[in-house]
Order: sequence, then structure tokens, then C-alpha cells
Amino acid sequence: MGELVKVVEKKDVPLGSSTAVEVRGQKVAVFNVDGTFYAISDTCTHRGGPLSSGSEGDVSGTTVICPWHKAQYDLKTGGALTPPAPQGVASYKVVVEGDDVSIEL
Repeated sequence: MGELVKVVEKKDVPLGSSTAVEVRGQKVAVFNVDGTFYAISDTCTHRGGPLSSGSEGDVSGTTVICPWHKAQYDLKTGGALTPPAPQGVASYKVVVEGDDVSIEL
């Protein structure tokens, strides 16, 4: 198991929203979908667009859509679902303890 790093508190990411954070030089998007938290890289692999809704990404279920060219990614795995994404993004295990939301690095 990797190191757990606190990234946000639950109140910082209300239901149906997301936020972008920087963790050790990496941009990470944290999503709250129906009370379940997901974390993936915040940078689209196609042209570097922002994936967090706070930065304009759009979420439908557990799919996030890049606002720049509409590439889609699975929030559960980080996998690319549609072109023009050439590959998936990093996905992080999320651990919620009390009010703290942490990711495993």
C-alpha cells in the first residue's frame, strides 16, 4: 500500500461537484459522485485540458468529459472511453476517514 495523502475535506467537494488540487507537483481532480469520491489526473491526455468540473469538465455518472475536445474518461479507473484521448489518465485510490479525503500515492 502506498502513502495516504490528505487532499481535501468532504465539505470542499459537495455532491455532484469536483475540485482540482496539486499533490506533490501533480494536478489531481477529486470528484464527489452521489457521495462516492474519485480521484484522477486533472489533465486530459489529448491536449492537456482540465478535467475537474471546477475547471469546466463535465460529469455524467462516473464519466468525465474534457471541455476542450470532448474526450471521455472513466472516473473509477482513469481509462479513456472515447477519442480523441490516446490513453487513460492516472487514477488514485481514495480513502475517506471522517471529514478527510485522502488519496494513495
